[in-house]
Amino acid sequence: MTSHPPAATPDSTPDPTSRSARSTLAARVSARLKTLLLLGAAGTAGLAFVVTAPDATAAVTAPVGLGTASSYSVLAGQRVTNTGPSVLAGDLGVAPGTAVTGFPPGQVGGAQHLGDAEALQAKQDLVTAYDDAAGRGPAADQTGKNLGGQRLLPGVYRASSAMSLTGTVTLDAQGDPDAVFVFQAGSTLISASSSRVALVGGARACRVFWQVGSSATLGTSTRFVGTIMALTSATIRNGATVEGRVLARNGSVTLDNNVITRPGCAPVVPSSAPSTVPSAVGVSPSSGPTTGGDDTPSDGSSTGGGTGGGTGGGTDTPGDGSTTGSGGSGGSGGSDSGSGPVVPLGRPDTGAAPSVAPSGAEPLRIGLLVGAVLCAVGAIAVGSGRRTPRTRPTRSTRSV
Repeated sequence: MTSHPPAATPDSTPDPTSRSARSTLAARVSARLKTLLLLGAAGTAGLAFVVTAPDATAAVTAPVGLGTASSYSVLAGQRVTNTGPSVLAGDLGVAPGTAVTGFPPGQVGGAQHLGDAEALQAKQDLVTAYDDAAGRGPAADQTGKNLGGQRLLPGVYRASSAMSLTGTVTLDAQGDPDAVFVFQAGSTLISASSSRVALVGGARACRVFWQVGSSATLGTSTRFVGTIMALTSATIRNGATVEGRVLARNGSVTLDNNVITRPGCAPVVPSSAPSTVPSAVGVSPSSGPTTGGDDTPSDGSSTGGGTGGGTGGGTDTPGDGSTTGSGGSGGSGGSDSGSGPVVPLGRPDTGAAPSVAPSGAEPLRIGLLVGAVLCAVGAIAVGSGRRTPRTRPTRSTRSV
């Protein structure tokens, strides 16, 4: 009787071709999973960087250091010319020139330094401050745009050519009295008549700086705020006021019945307390609280406004204009100048909504933690794929 080998059942011998296809598919899936996880980790790390990266307009943290030039209301390179009863709260200086005309009738609350050692040192400090302001950045582009009608966050704003102001530009410190604003004009800085720089949210004139690549001109009745640092000259037209300084490196400063007050950085007085406007020379301060007119920022962050013994119906906050009145009653309190149409803060060039980025290192830690977790998961997945055992074909059983 002849013995025959037992017939192999269909499942007794695995199909090597099918097993190879499954192995290839598993390898592809593992590779794709690895790629996705690595991309996820990279994306998470990138998101953490974006969330914690500072906004371009928030890059400025320190004010521009003026050195000995900080005590000057007016400083010129060649000449200072005045018409009418202008009032300067601080020093008046010229260097290396010595020419000054119009004082009196103009009045100087500080000292006059005409080509002396003090003026020369202030001029050198002005050069340093000018270069500092010119080098600040990154900056939001203001080229070819009017500053008027915009509401800006602390930061740097640059125009590659002329910078213009028609109407009111509002500088909003958002509750930070140490916030710094730097404006860089590639050529001229020109304000139209009756234009205004308004301060809200705790912004202060001593932390507003205007670096001008050629000359600055303030139109009649302009109410300006901040330190003007012009490379060439500065012209302040009839009735314009400045809460700050007018500094011209190489040329002259021309005044016409102006008031320039010091941009003090004393602690901000709460709006509930009576406020006092520092008096310039020849001007008597009011014995009572002053009240802002109809364009007074409600936060009382800026100084100035007309002074007098009367009180208005609004809040006890000073206006932002730098003119110090010589009498008369205070105007009635009015609405906050920051109201009305608001251009996106800090992004006047794009019109996009402002980014609200969390501060501090907490978002970075969270982002890095998530990225590390994803990397670990990816590593485990890749390792598991490498440890997958290979299936060896089984030998068919043969009967002897």
